[in-house]
Amino acid sequence: MKRIVVLVSGEGSNLQALIDACQQGRINAKISAVFSNKIAAYGLERARLADIPAHTLDVKAYEDRTAFDEALADAIETFRPDLVVLAGYMRILSAEFVQRFAGRMINIHPSLLPKYPGLHTHRQAIENQDAEHGTSVHFVTEQLDGGPVILQAKVPVFAGDTQDELIARVQTQEHSIYPLVVSWFVDGRLSLQNGQAFLDNKLLSERGYAED
Repeated sequence: MKRIVVLVSGEGSNLQALIDACQQGRINAKISAVFSNKIAAYGLERARLADIPAHTLDVKAYEDRTAFDEALADAIETFRPDLVVLAGYMRILSAEFVQRFAGRMINIHPSLLPKYPGLHTHRQAIENQDAEHGTSVHFVTEQLDGGPVILQAKVPVFAGDTQDELIARVQTQEHSIYPLVVSWFVDGRLSLQNGQAFLDNKLLSERGYAED
């Protein structure tokens, strides 16, 4: 059975969606460990409740980002993961870290990439009066939120939406598409080749699978 390691920084709702999908057989893999840079991250408690090893690395114990990422990567490697999943992990990863897991690390970002990389995506969508917003699953590369998109889900933005309302609408879609993409990877259907995403040996478009 394939092994997954998940990185979280906060609530861990996407982690919970992945835990549920593994338990229900929708993902043919095991979550071997969960790591966080935040000792109070609730995602760690979600892991413990599911009998998944939960680990925290204290950023302050390392002299710089490179040293922290090297220690984190070494710790992750002890679980021999087939896939590393970022589920609300809020630290920018060093190039060395990304290179160690190239082709086997994915992230979910709350926007329709390449629109709104980085933070505060929901606020930007509301302030810019966008008609639609959404979420993107992508392979992780050294470019922040810039790796090839695998799958996106769109949601409407309604007049008068608050950030919390829009976040909830987007997260509903995240909890659906992230387990699906993970299942594609562990089933051997999804791959990163020459910096591009392929599903069933077919090149995906810039907006990923089923962009319409």
